[in-house]
Amino acid sequence: MDKDKLIITIGRELGSGGRSIGKLAASKLGIKYYDYEIIDETAKRSGFSIDFIEKSEQSVTNSLLYNLALGTSYGISPYSTNEGVSLETQLYVAQQSVIKDMAADGSCVIVGRCADHILSEYENVFKVFVYADMEYRIKRAVEKYGYNKNTAEKELKKADKRRAAHYLTFTEQHWGNRANYDLMINSGTLGEEKSAELIVQTAKILF
Repeated sequence: MDKDKLIITIGRELGSGGRSIGKLAASKLGIKYYDYEIIDETAKRSGFSIDFIEKSEQSVTNSLLYNLALGTSYGISPYSTNEGVSLETQLYVAQQSVIKDMAADGSCVIVGRCADHILSEYENVFKVFVYADMEYRIKRAVEKYGYNKNTAEKELKKADKRRAAHYLTFTEQHWGNRANYDLMINSGTLGEEKSAELIVQTAKILF
């Protein structure tokens, strides 16, 4: 990778605002931002449906329902003949290729999808994890995503478990462990704007 490139990966708890913070940081730095674009490009290349990718990328299951969940957004997956290889693994491999190509294309911010691990051997990769207290996350989940206030905490905890299981399965590392990141940000304390600015300023100091 070109030494002049800067790749920022954003791991985040659901409801912490990590996605918005990553987008703000990319805007401030004048670099590309990748989130849902990864899903779309993976679908185009692999043949997995967008719906299947969205449902599968944060969960690990051998359920027959998931094995039958190949959709038609971009046709049937060419990987479907790989006997003995789970669809989740095939999807991870496909996303891995997309993420590496996006990183090779130039400086960017990449949100989620184990990008910190996938790009760990690349130069100038700045790994960030965004978290927040549960009260802050619940408030955002209700206001931004329409969660039911009475069940939001339960749903957020389920999301944490899914992300942790997915991350552990494909990286053999623990999601949210400070040893895996260069910067940990409590967005509930700083807010989105200051969190994004902290990422920008720290990146400038380190790289």
